[in-house]
Amino acid sequence: MKQHTDKDSAKLRKLQNLYNSIANLIWSVLGLTPVSVFCYNHIELKLLYIFLGISFLPIFFPNSFFDKIQLGKTTTIYKKLGVPFINKIAQNGDIINRLIRKKFPDFKAVSFRKQSTKRLQQQTYIYEKFHFVLFIFFSLATIYALNKKYFDWAFILCLTNLAYNIYPNLLQQYIRIKLMIFTEKLN
Repeated sequence: MKQHTDKDSAKLRKLQNLYNSIANLIWSVLGLTPVSVFCYNHIELKLLYIFLGISFLPIFFPNSFFDKIQLGKTTTIYKKLGVPFINKIAQNGDIINRLIRKKFPDFKAVSFRKQSTKRLQQQTYIYEKFHFVLFIFFSLATIYALNKKYFDWAFILCLTNLAYNIYPNLLQQYIRIKLMIFTEKLN
């Protein structure tokens, strides 16, 4: 593989950050708008703070907690659930990597160095914690909507929770399994 100059590496990082920022913005607007509108219109500020406080607890959970709630030990269940498709349209996903390779043909999302795979593995835990926090918040808002008989909102919040939090968490688990397989091949 060709070594990038510092200038090329900086351009690559800049391009990668730009593409990922665009994907992140799109998914965040789509995922956070419904819950924001619902909370603004229907949840009292005091209760909103309580929901936020409860939701932030998983930040303090160890990575081993997320290993224990992992859906599977192989990629089979994730493939059946369509998680590889989510990987195509997510941050650092297949589409973004393909766009980067148009300008940097030798770009690899993961290098053959242990440091690279370890860093990516740690990143999956950070992303999973983020979406788990939001999963709890969306779930609390959904329960509140059901309790107040806002059934349309409950349905919208459930769908949004599935797309914006559950599937991204499954994606992080899937990536860790793929990294484990990749790392075993290196050894």
